[in-house]
Amino acid sequence: MASKVARTSPRQTRDAEATKAEILDAAEEEFAKFGFSGAKTEAIAAKTGVTKAMIYYHFGSKEELYKAVIQRPAEDFTNAFGDLELETMPPEEALKTVIKVAIAHEVSHPHYGQVLLHEAMQNQGKHFKLTGWINPITRVIAVVERGMKEGVFRPVDPFLAVIHIMGICTFYHNAQANMRNVQPDYEWFTPEAIERFTESAIAMVLAGLKA
Repeated sequence: MASKVARTSPRQTRDAEATKAEILDAAEEEFAKFGFSGAKTEAIAAKTGVTKAMIYYHFGSKEELYKAVIQRPAEDFTNAFGDLELETMPPEEALKTVIKVAIAHEVSHPHYGQVLLHEAMQNQGKHFKLTGWINPITRVIAVVERGMKEGVFRPVDPFLAVIHIMGICTFYHNAQANMRNVQPDYEWFTPEAIERFTESAIAMVLAGLKA
């Protein structure tokens, strides 16, 4: 009798990918709240209705799951920036585009900024390279440098300027739970609010950089 060969059906593959995606969703929320050290795989399992053993089956360990959470949005982020021809755009237009893309990324990944804050505080940025941010940051620094050479931007430290830009784009999302105490009725994440925030961020950055 011929031996039976175990095969994975397309349905099983889809189910496995869906399970991994659900685990990553729950893990991102857990790591955003508690960071790597405080997050519990039991809590992640409870949110997704799987066992801890299933989490370890898919990801190997808590640290590998954490790294997968950090790396997960990297492809979206690098693809969004990879499609931008920043080097051929006028410096002002390039920065406007960068700010729009960065804020859109924050909106699409609402817990990600908090995960990275914990990564900085708890792990001193050990896994930051997994974000894929280094190349886009370097490209934006080059935009600021080019703007200075062309006389469009005033003399600044390009690296510090990009840190300020990143802060403007991300603080709105990361601090909104605190800032709701200042403006309880403010609608933070409606399309209109995000559009106002984006335009305000662009105006603030360009006002600070223009010669």
